Amino acid sequence: MDISALIDEVIAREGGYSNHPADRGGPTHFGITQAVARANGFMGDMRALPRSVAEAIYRRLYWERPGYAFVAELAPRIAEELFDTAVNMGPATAGGFLQRALNALNRNARDYADLKVDQAVGGKTLAALGAFMQVRGRAGERVLLKALEALQGERYLALAESRPANEAFLYGWLANRIR
Repeated sequence: MDISALIDEVIAREGGYSNHPADRGGPTHFGITQAVARANGFMGDMRALPRSVAEAIYRRLYWERPGYAFVAELAPRIAEELFDTAVNMGPATAGGFLQRALNALNRNARDYADLKVDQAVGGKTLAALGAFMQVRGRAGERVLLKALEALQGERYLALAESRPANEAFLYGWLANRIR
């Protein structure tokens, strides 16, 4: 799993500077919102955000802090999906999706105990993922990936339904985020 390649893919998908009137995130560059840039020490004009700063933010906030490198050791495709979901919806949402999917796929706790959906990918979540992968193997990883994408897709539809301005983004979300 090469996090640098994943970051390159996200930046290519997110593109350069944007300030769409319907986007509550305001000015963004490389997919990094102004609020996130400010919280991470960048105080300049968002049009001038260096790519290296965006890359460092992606690595720290959306890969290292949520623990996806540990997920990658067990299930690389799941780690990739969590990273992408975290970038677009936040690490807590991505972690909650993983926990919900693992709970629904544990055959009524026969394979491993249900997880508390606290949205944090910690030791218990990693242990459940490891048990899932041991029981289901790489075919199971593909099924778990489908479950994560289904949850993400449903969230996008709900966002568009709850705020009509989000319809401006729905097609792109589904085209570029759901495989």
